[in-house]
Amino acid sequence: MAVSFNHTLISCVDRESSAKFLAEVLGLKAPVVYGPFLCVETDNKVSLDFMQVPEQKISPQHYAFLISDKEFDQVFGRIQARSLRYWADPHQQRPGEINHNDGGRGVYFQDLNGHLLEVLTRPYGSGE
Repeated sequence: MAVSFNHTLISCVDRESSAKFLAEVLGLKAPVVYGPFLCVETDNKVSLDFMQVPEQKISPQHYAFLISDKEFDQVFGRIQARSLRYWADPHQQRPGEINHNDGGRGVYFQDLNGHLLEVLTRPYGSGE
């Protein structure tokens, strides 16, 4: 059997707001309830399962999403429409910029819980 990534838990203060934020910004289907989780599924069937926890138990994580150029334009437009802060780098040293790593485009932004989200159009190491 081949190994495939299936799901991950994302700690959050408010699962409804957090899951809705991710689904809306990325243009994904509305979240669905599964037990104590509110789940957002990506197009490759990976589930991001939002789990509500006390704020002091949240340790910011990084989640990256590979998308097409057309989707990048749409997602970046939604980031800008929400007046979200964004960066070209994971260290947040280049605010208000996008990157062009490997001949593609990428941008980092935070979700409602401080998790650092990234969208990119080319996998790292794949190009120029």
